[in-house]
Amino acid sequence: MKASRVSFWVAGGLLLAVASGFVVSSRAGYESARYEVVKKDGDVEIRRYEAHVVVATPMAEGSQNGSFGRLFQYISGKNVGEKKIEMTTPVFMPASDNGEPGEIQFVVPAEVAESGAPVPSDASVKLGRMEAGNYAAIRYSGVAREEDRKKHLDLLREKLLELKLEAVGNPIYAGYDPPWTPGPMRRNEVILRVK
Repeated sequence: MKASRVSFWVAGGLLLAVASGFVVSSRAGYESARYEVVKKDGDVEIRRYEAHVVVATPMAEGSQNGSFGRLFQYISGKNVGEKKIEMTTPVFMPASDNGEPGEIQFVVPAEVAESGAPVPSDASVKLGRMEAGNYAAIRYSGVAREEDRKKHLDLLREKLLELKLEAVGNPIYAGYDPPWTPGPMRRNEVILRVK
């Protein structure tokens, strides 16, 4: 009986290790928003982001329902010129003044942005820009519920006070993984621009 329990736990551990490796390697297969880590303090990084072209659409009351699909259609060719564009990471969700995500953004790959991102065919999808600058980020795993975002935003603000850095603007939430990724393996972040 004990041997079967040990086998069960070993098999479970191996499955978790394989799944973790798959998630990390699949995430690594995408171009990601470019930044340089300027400083690291515990769970918080101060990053210098390059400017990024993004494609964005509004979210309905913080829900990704429909909005993710509109952006996915854009990169799948629903744009002027019917150009297909590679997926990137992360998916940015800048917060509105109420603290909840107000829109969802995909980063346009650098090569596509340099040659000119195609104009969206859907009027609710717009091209925009994430400005270059210094941003503070805190990373966490899980499904990224409202209470998780708030908890990590509070932790990030506390750390910025310790570091004597001033945040400007509303938070940006970021998710790096597809929705079928198990919660404990997901990479989420709360990001604040800093002076």
